[in-house]
Amino acid sequence: MTQTSQQHQSNYRAIAIIGALFFIFGFVTWANSTLIPFLKLACNLKTDLEAFFVTFASYIAYFFLALPSSWLLKKMGFKNGIVVGLLILGLGSLVFIPAASSRSFGLFLTGIFIQGAALSLLQTASNPYISIIGPIDSAAKRMSIMGLCNKFAGIIVPIIMGAIFLKNSASIEAKINSAATTVAERESLLGEVLDRVYTPYIALAIIFTLFAVFVKMSKLPEVNIDQEDVVVEGSGHTAKTSIFQFPHLFLGAFCIFVYVAAEVMAGDIIGTYGKALGISADISKYFTTLTLSGMLIGYVVGVIAIPKYMSQQAALKICAVLGIVFTIAAFIADGYTSVIFVALLGLANSLMWPAIFPLGIKGLGKFTKTGSAIMVMGIAGGAIWPLIYGYLKDVMLIHFQLAFFISVLPCYLYILYFAAAGHKVGTKYIASTRA
Repeated sequence: MTQTSQQHQSNYRAIAIIGALFFIFGFVTWANSTLIPFLKLACNLKTDLEAFFVTFASYIAYFFLALPSSWLLKKMGFKNGIVVGLLILGLGSLVFIPAASSRSFGLFLTGIFIQGAALSLLQTASNPYISIIGPIDSAAKRMSIMGLCNKFAGIIVPIIMGAIFLKNSASIEAKINSAATTVAERESLLGEVLDRVYTPYIALAIIFTLFAVFVKMSKLPEVNIDQEDVVVEGSGHTAKTSIFQFPHLFLGAFCIFVYVAAEVMAGDIIGTYGKALGISADISKYFTTLTLSGMLIGYVVGVIAIPKYMSQQAALKICAVLGIVFTIAAFIADGYTSVIFVALLGLANSLMWPAIFPLGIKGLGKFTKTGSAIMVMGIAGGAIWPLIYGYLKDVMLIHFQLAFFISVLPCYLYILYFAAAGHKVGTKYIASTRA
């Protein structure tokens, strides 16, 4: 076997392992869409705003732990960082057991935050890894493959988790809220609902631990980017000495912030959006699957079209325009039609992460790990936006469709700016050379 074929085989193995990781990311992340209505019911929360702290706990971890994750990766390397991240993910899953036993919403949020911390480490390792394991201009294609893995998990998790956690939720909620239900009966119903947590989260903890062992024993190739220099093109002299000399990175991180905000609104919030339209919870619990099916279609297009038929930048522009159009249509429409347009935002969102991330870290050289961490910090947008929406809807008493519209539309407008001009800021004379 030639050295080139060995390299290709090694890359394929790495892509398969990282693809499995992205499946795990999707499964854990999109479980939030089920946990929001489940914990609102099981912990007897009064408003959607309280329940949206599920997404806050999950996504805010990225903001606080992405940079520490970058430091850990520099010390441990990509492979060991992935192993540690998986073990922490298993630990976060186990926290759900005492949370269910004590019926503590705060403890549930702690477990979700620990899972978010693990995902922060895993995302900080996996995204630059898959971006730089091949040519940067085709990074969006590889990221689209990862997106297929991620969103396939997202499609099935509401079906699996919804069937487990939200079975007969509408009738149970009606019984709990009924004036005829005694305190003892209400406590018994809540206990039965919380009992549904034990088996799936113990199983997840075991799966994550076993996969950590598999990754540790695998021949996952290490990629050393710390020796890369960033130079002025043609000068041969190092031009950049600080991460703050890359404005396109910080514009990209904010683009990730608003993109994830829009993605979470379309994916995790669509269930409560449907309920607000008068659609039964037994039906609306599956709406996240519709959103993620749209994303899956978009990723297939990305795998086929990028970079053969269109550039990363062009794909991002098209997706931003679609996001604007579908947001306006969801606001104007009503009933199931409005829900369909919210679900179609999944199609609009599909190629955004695969395009934004490579554009944000392009040309960073030895700053790639730190830059990746800054990009991952932008995932905190998913923590903030549902709370803004909940505040507008539940506290300001703005109609939920108008609240959704004014929350989401600015996100797509900024993404369109980044696709058209923002990714070019400060990059004109930057080129990356590998030592």
